[in-house]
Amino acid sequence: METLAPIVLFVYNRPDHVERTLTALRNNYLATESDLIVYSDSFKDDDSAKRVQEVRSYLKSIRGFHSITIIERERNLGLSENIIHGVTETVLKYGKIIVIEDDLVTSPSFLQFMNDGLTAYEQEEKVISIHGYIYPVKGMLPETFFLRGADCWGWATWKRGWNLFENNGKKLLEEIKSKRLENDFNFNGCYPFLRMLEKQVAGKIDSWAIRWYASAFLARKLTLYPGKSLIQNIGIDNSGTHHKHSTILDVSLADEMPSIKQIPVREDEEAYRLVAEFIKNLHPPLWKRIFKKVGSLTRLDTSYVA
Repeated sequence: METLAPIVLFVYNRPDHVERTLTALRNNYLATESDLIVYSDSFKDDDSAKRVQEVRSYLKSIRGFHSITIIERERNLGLSENIIHGVTETVLKYGKIIVIEDDLVTSPSFLQFMNDGLTAYEQEEKVISIHGYIYPVKGMLPETFFLRGADCWGWATWKRGWNLFENNGKKLLEEIKSKRLENDFNFNGCYPFLRMLEKQVAGKIDSWAIRWYASAFLARKLTLYPGKSLIQNIGIDNSGTHHKHSTILDVSLADEMPSIKQIPVREDEEAYRLVAEFIKNLHPPLWKRIFKKVGSLTRLDTSYVA
């Protein structure tokens, strides 16, 4: 029997969101057979200390998984450092990983899709990761499909995939520019990812995910997506430090798990077109409002574009 990938959950100071995230995870078909590892970041100021403690108290009460490991950071690392260190530690030990943040509600079939995808494409070097969220595009997407790059709202990878992560944003930026890939990196000009990477290099933002996307993009790797989303983000509700409420990315979770069948291992042109159209039709000021969470990135995250 194939060994299931460990679930790694990153939490900070939103106890209500953590509870909703874990309740949904417990309702997954493979939860009781899966190992859960939680990285709890420490507080950065007095205002967040009480909420961090509430989260940690709640974590001690959770049940419903094969095993539960809680790692409490002694100092505040911030989202990027916490995730980079946690993912690296886990893939070195287990060889593969499923990653969730504390504001993502999963479909009951999310863990099955992640594990099936990891198994199906373990030996396929072109594939860097499996992803659970997909935009509410206008049009019919395939049951599963590939897009170039990597994403960050409910995802899974192997050690070989995470080995390609380049922490040095300046190096990534220079390679994109030297190869004249700016337009491609910006999703055919639909979203200024490059400016986000430039801000990361300048120290104006601290996004791990723009570096993950750039690393996969430059390596010409692909990520597998479901045609119907298995993830709903509940964090765009004014609860985060930088968030303002928006429903633009709300989705109806898939009722059934997409079947992982043999499909061509190349970027799906029609899926690319639909995603590009969705991004392009967003009003620019709305881009800035959707996400203001340092380190979080989906293909639409223009949080840090001025």
